[in-house]
Amino acid sequence: MDFSDKIKQFSKRIEVIKENLTTEEATKTALIMPFFQILEYDVFNPLEFIPEYVADVGVKRGEKVDYAILDDGKPIILIEAKNIKDKLTKHDAQLFRYFTATEARFAILTNGIIYKFFTDLEEKNKMDEKPFMTINLLDIDENKISHLKKFAKTTFDVDVVFNIASESKYTNLIKEQLNEQLESPSDEFVRFIINDFYNGVKTQNVVEKFRPIVKRSILQFATDFMNEKLKSLLESNDDEDEKEKKKIIDKKAKEETERKNKEKTEKEKMRKVEECQKEETKIEVVKEDQQQISAEEKEAFDIVQDILGDLSCKEDITYKKEKEWLNILYKADSNLWICNIKLTSSDKLISLPNQNNEPVEYRMDEVIDIRELKDELIFVLSKYTN
Repeated sequence: MDFSDKIKQFSKRIEVIKENLTTEEATKTALIMPFFQILEYDVFNPLEFIPEYVADVGVKRGEKVDYAILDDGKPIILIEAKNIKDKLTKHDAQLFRYFTATEARFAILTNGIIYKFFTDLEEKNKMDEKPFMTINLLDIDENKISHLKKFAKTTFDVDVVFNIASESKYTNLIKEQLNEQLESPSDEFVRFIINDFYNGVKTQNVVEKFRPIVKRSILQFATDFMNEKLKSLLESNDDEDEKEKKKIIDKKAKEETERKNKEKTEKEKMRKVEECQKEETKIEVVKEDQQQISAEEKEAFDIVQDILGDLSCKEDITYKKEKEWLNILYKADSNLWICNIKLTSSDKLISLPNQNNEPVEYRMDEVIDIRELKDELIFVLSKYTN
């Protein structure tokens, strides 16, 4: 689960439990500490996440901030926690004092739902009056989630976050300014807009004449811009729908191909079974020879049959006894010999044909050692079956 999904899942949890939280301690335990766990901090390690951090201010002693996140023993983020019901409108001054008294570059004021992020953009070591970012976990802004992720333990970098803070602050101020001009264009703004095409003297009467025109023009521009973006989004969604349809069609085609291949494989298996049954009636194993082989030789033959059973019908693996040697053949054909086995009190040998059909002997301690030649036996049989 990625970071964004974790935050969204946590947001759903807040909705479920928020009405049961009535105290600041409950808010800390149920919401604030889990939030910082999502940011990868070990909230139970006082070397990293320390509660009741002492931030003595001037002559005042014993001043404590609810939490401090430490790096190499020094505070980098201060956290002031409040009750979930708190509106967070009257605690900035308290956090301001803590911020000034420590080396921390960032401070967070939260009630478990709303998180206000502060730094010292305007004057070093002096916390700004306004937060550079405010996040409401019950009304999540995707853009802010990407900024929030920068506060995670594994990605936190003071300089990077400070630059984000600077950009966020001035972006918000510009947006506020644009919104004000949209609602009520100022004289300066109207003069600025008409400057390139109105050559006359821009008296107050001229400004008043153009003010409603400028306002309507801006609104129309914003509407057209949003419509164009919406159109592009819808077209993009149509493309995605087409891609999804293609995926479904391709998936069905793949499933149909797999089904046909499976049917073909099953038919091939049935054909081989039928062939094996036919071959079984054709291959005549000499009964006398069968009676003459020892239990140890029978064990050796069974091992070879078992090894080669996946490549051929077991009935195709036959044997013929010649003096001390048990010759194991393919389809009872002496020209298609798989191996020759000799099992006496003094010798245990197995001989296999090489590339030139010349015998290569291997000495064995036990019959079971035949299994160590599995690859060689499969190679020999594959020459006859392919």
